[in-house]
Amino acid sequence: MGTVIMHSVMSVDGFIADENDEVGTLHDWYFDGDIPIVGGGDEEYDHSGTASGIKVSKASAEYVRSTWDTIGTIVMGRTLFDLVNGWEGRPPAGDHVVVVSHRPKPEGWHPEASYHFVDDVTAAIDKARELAGERTVAVNAGDVGGQILAAGLVDEVAMDVVPVVFGAGKRFFGGVDRQHLLEDPHVVIQGERVLHLRYRVRR
Repeated sequence: MGTVIMHSVMSVDGFIADENDEVGTLHDWYFDGDIPIVGGGDEEYDHSGTASGIKVSKASAEYVRSTWDTIGTIVMGRTLFDLVNGWEGRPPAGDHVVVVSHRPKPEGWHPEASYHFVDDVTAAIDKARELAGERTVAVNAGDVGGQILAAGLVDEVAMDVVPVVFGAGKRFFGGVDRQHLLEDPHVVIQGERVLHLRYRVRR
């Protein structure tokens, strides 16, 4: 089975969006560089849902490309799905998406897309691993990601830290209310206006 990685871009004080789900300057580094990030089919990734090609700095390019190329399945919560309308059935990376939600897929919504709706985080990871095979399962940080971490189902935590303080908003780890130990970071890459970090979860 592939690795389960919880990931998002966040502010230095630990927020992935403000209280209105606005990301502010958190994603600026995706578009301020010179190097386009393309997938295996030589198509530019659109991680933002805005139909804008990703162009990052040289320092970030290899890390971002190698990370996204390994993704088989994305796991997301219903809030993010609704905000981006599921990227219109075309995930920014990987081939499959599992949405954790008590509500079913919208009727008639992109029937051709490999999107699966489940109402339990353990079932979501089981389904995501089945779909991903040996590839990575990428879990979006936030409330659902925090629940998956709390359930002991996350192997690594990856964060792209942007030098901005939000003060309030949606937390990277959601409502996690107890301590979880991580190993020292095995990836530390200084980009332009972003710091890429990855930690293995200590078992």
